[in-house]
Amino acid sequence: MGVPVNFDSVSLDGILSDWVAALREFSVEAVVVLGPDPFGGSEDRQVVAVHPPLVAEAANALAESRDFGAPRRDSDAPLVAWQTIAKSDPLHTSRWRLLWLAHGYQTVVRVEFSLPAGRAFECFMFSPRELTDRAEAASLVWSALNIWPLVKRSIASARSTLSPRERECLVLAFQGMTARETSQTLHCTERTVNYHLANAMSKLKVDNKMAAIQRACWIGAI
Repeated sequence: MGVPVNFDSVSLDGILSDWVAALREFSVEAVVVLGPDPFGGSEDRQVVAVHPPLVAEAANALAESRDFGAPRRDSDAPLVAWQTIAKSDPLHTSRWRLLWLAHGYQTVVRVEFSLPAGRAFECFMFSPRELTDRAEAASLVWSALNIWPLVKRSIASARSTLSPRERECLVLAFQGMTARETSQTLHCTERTVNYHLANAMSKLKVDNKMAAIQRACWIGAI
């Protein structure tokens, strides 16, 4: 497991801290963002961000579990989940649930943001009390939907090694533009566009443009 991005990004950690503070009325005291391992298999996830840091081990256990993973996304399962983990059977429960319970948390609400090729970013919000009704859970989901664009931009800024021009070329390729059309849009030569795309493919450790677009999505750059 790598180090969560917010441990080295003051701006991202500040966003997460403000998010948790805004959710205090629902007793939310921790948030976790899981993302796909861009160089792993379809079920491999990593902790992209976690706040506060003291629950990092519990967040890693969640990422290592198969709960809410790729098989779930291949089914008709909803993009939102709400669980009272305190009610789980302690003899047959997952390690991540035991760790979160040990920290005093009872409830988790999860919101999924789907990505290409069966991957997803997942936002988890943990509360030390049981939510009373669906309205409270819905308010947490709404908060995640509202703040996610800001969180994703901050994650991409801290996580991506792509240059602004490389990212721009990938974004236009993602929109279906050819190298020639991209060169006309960016007012440069087709050779320059291909140069930036080749650099992006090298940084993302792939050998074709489509794979580069997918991995750029998986790290939040697109």
